[in-house]
Amino acid sequence: MLISDVTSAAKRISGRVVRTPVITLPELDATVGARVVLKSELHQHTGAFKIRGALNKLLAADPGSRRQGVVAASSGNFGRAVAMVAQQLGIPAHVVLPGDVPEVKVAAVRAHQAHVVHYDPLRDDRDVITADLADRLGLRVLPSSDDPDVAAGHGTLALELFDQAGALDLLVVPVGGGGLAAGCATVAKALNPRIQVVGVEPADGDDTARSLRAGHRVSIPTPSTIADGLRHRAPGRFTFEVNSRLLDRIDTVTNEQIVAAMEFLWRHGRLMAEPSGACALAALLAHHRGPAGLRIGVVLSGGNIQPDRFHRMLAADTAAKYV
Repeated sequence: MLISDVTSAAKRISGRVVRTPVITLPELDATVGARVVLKSELHQHTGAFKIRGALNKLLAADPGSRRQGVVAASSGNFGRAVAMVAQQLGIPAHVVLPGDVPEVKVAAVRAHQAHVVHYDPLRDDRDVITADLADRLGLRVLPSSDDPDVAAGHGTLALELFDQAGALDLLVVPVGGGGLAAGCATVAKALNPRIQVVGVEPADGDDTARSLRAGHRVSIPTPSTIADGLRHRAPGRFTFEVNSRLLDRIDTVTNEQIVAAMEFLWRHGRLMAEPSGACALAALLAHHRGPAGLRIGVVLSGGNIQPDRFHRMLAADTAAKYV
C-alpha cells in the first residue's frame, strides 16, 4: 500500500465523512511534558473511524458486485459503519456480531436496517459464519481491516491529522485487526520517514505484539480486555505485512490504564471515549514523557459507549468487573 492509495481514498470519500477535529488539552501537555494533538474520531459519523474504510471499500467496488448485498463481521463499530453506508447506497447488509457486544452497538447497527447475526466468541469462528452467509445469500464480504481498500480508507484519518496539525515526531494509534495502524503508518512514514509510529494493544489482546516478536502471525486465545473493539485473536495477513515494516513498536496497556485515560479525557475535555478509543492515549500517559519540544499525535478511535456504563467504569476501583 502506498500513500497514493490513501490520497485516492480521500478523494473517493470526500464529502461523505466528517473531517474530524484535532483537540489539544493543556493538562495533557503538562502531564506528558510534550505538545500533544488528539485526532478525535469520536466526532465521526457512527462515532468511530470505521466508516472511512467501509465507505472506501464499497465505493471502490463494481456496483454489480454489491447489488445482492454485503456481509461483515465486526465487534460493533465496523458493523455500524457498513450498515450506514449500505443503507445510503440502497443495498442489504448483514452484520455478524459477538453475543457479548455492548447493546448500544447492536442498536446502532439495527437502526440502519441491517440484519444482525450473533455468535459466541468463545466457541464460534466468525469468519466461518460470515463465509457461510456469503455463500448462501450471494453476499459480498467486507473485511473490517485486513484489506488494502479498507486500510487506505482508514489512513485518510492520518492525512487529515497531518494537514491540521503539521509535522509530528510521534504518532500513537490503536491496533486491533491492524487496518487503522497500517493506513496511518503508511501516510506518516511517507510524509516523514523519521517519525516514530507506535501501535497500542490491550495487554490481554497483544496478538500483533506477539506476532512481531515471533516474526510471523500468531494466534492467541479470545482476549478478555474491556477494549471490545480490539479483541482480535490474530493480525490480518495484509495488515501484518504492512505493520511489521512500518510500526516502530507496540505498547500494551492494562484495563486500569485504559480507564484512567477515559477518565482523563472526560475530566479535562468532556470527551466520552469508549475503551478501545482511549487505548492510544492510555499508552501515552503510561509510557511516554517529554522532551518538551516533542510533537505527538494520538488517535482517539471511537466513542460508542453507553453513558451509564462509561460513568460506572470511571467510578469503579477496578475495571475487571466490566470485562
